[in-house]
Amino acid sequence: MLKVVIMGGAGFLGSNLSRTLLDNKFEVYCLDNLSTGSTTNIHQLVNHPNFTFIEHDVRNKFSFNCDWIVNLASPASPLRYQLNPVGTLTTNFQGTLNGLELARETGAKFLQASTSEIYGDPEIHPQVENYWGNVNPVGIRSCYDEGKRAAETLCSDFARQYSVKSTIVRIFNTYGPGMARDDGRVVSNFIVQALEQKNLTIYGDGTHTRSLCFVDDLIKAFVKILLMTDYVFGPINLGNPSQITMFDLANQIILLTKSKSQLIYVDLPNDDPKKRQPDISLAKKILGWEPTVDLESGLMSTIDYFKGITVRSFQ
Repeated sequence: MLKVVIMGGAGFLGSNLSRTLLDNKFEVYCLDNLSTGSTTNIHQLVNHPNFTFIEHDVRNKFSFNCDWIVNLASPASPLRYQLNPVGTLTTNFQGTLNGLELARETGAKFLQASTSEIYGDPEIHPQVENYWGNVNPVGIRSCYDEGKRAAETLCSDFARQYSVKSTIVRIFNTYGPGMARDDGRVVSNFIVQALEQKNLTIYGDGTHTRSLCFVDDLIKAFVKILLMTDYVFGPINLGNPSQITMFDLANQIILLTKSKSQLIYVDLPNDDPKKRQPDISLAKKILGWEPTVDLESGLMSTIDYFKGITVRSFQ
């Protein structure tokens, strides 16, 4: 039975990964300081015999005997990571350093969840892994962008200097059941607004794009990596190569929710990327992976999830 430590295991991705790993007979240790994660996400897992939750800030050292360490410990939406930018940056650097030190001590493998934000506001499209990006190092998003870039550097140097087997994946926009209603990312924002019959807020003129990957597809890629016998460093893009404009996404969600909402337009935030689309050729070659859930099916699953949240939580 493989033992996996998930840093940030009570968050959106961490809880979905925990659930899938338990279904596949892994032993899971979930570390989270609950700053953005929630015990609600894992309440159905706490009594599982192979699941252990430890409330812990990964900026402080931790110790386990394990086979894999998966680093998901960071707020991922601009709304949340900008609330405490110093905390975001130090979590990405110090948390990654502590996880890599544990991997070095125990011989565990390390999976770093990096991000498409590495590419900033990209000047090439779609984005390939050998593109170095266009990132503002002193902008309002830099706490996250540069935090993830520093984490990738740590993984690279631990691999070179100490032979730690670290794998980097760059995650593009992911959505699905388990997102917080106040997550701040576009899919949850639009769905919650539509269900509440509020106007959907579009930043900019609606022509900027995102590539949206359903969470189940992303988790399948994670599991493939954890089960690989060969070591792959990466980085590897993980996301849906199909892009959609924010105008089209908003209208599709209005249609699927049968909402009477209208669209309103506000200024685009500073450093917000105009386009975001992964080239996943490497993931197809190395992992034999590509997304299979179409956007409408994924959105309907996510809409049904948000409909299931109590009326009180919308007030």
